[in-house]
Amino acid sequence: MKVRNSKEQQRQRLRRDMERFLSRGGHIQEVPSGTTGDPPGQPRERRAFPFAQSPRATRTDLSQVAAAIDARKKRGKHRSAKRPGPRRRLVYDDFGEPLRWVWED
Repeated sequence: MKVRNSKEQQRQRLRRDMERFLSRGGHIQEVPSGTTGDPPGQPRERRAFPFAQSPRATRTDLSQVAAAIDARKKRGKHRSAKRPGPRRRLVYDDFGEPLRWVWED
C-alpha cells in the first residue's frame, strides 16, 4: 500500500528545500499580486479548454429522445392479470413461536 505524506511532512520538506536553495546562493523574487504574463493592452483570450488542439465539437439535440422516454414513463406498465393461486401461510402457536406452514386458496 502506498504511504501518503501528511501535510506537516510536506511543509517540512518544502521548508528544507527552500533553505537548501537559499543557502546555495539562490534568491527569491517577490512578484506583486495581479501580475500577468499576457502582453499589456491586448484582451485575454478565453478558451474553455486551453490545452485542446481541436475545435469544440457541436452538441447533439436530445430533446426528442428525452420526450420519447418521458412518454414511455407516463404510459405505465401493463401487468398481466394473475389468477390467485394457493399461498403459503405460517401458523404460530399461542406463544408466538412458528409452528408450521399451511397452504391457503
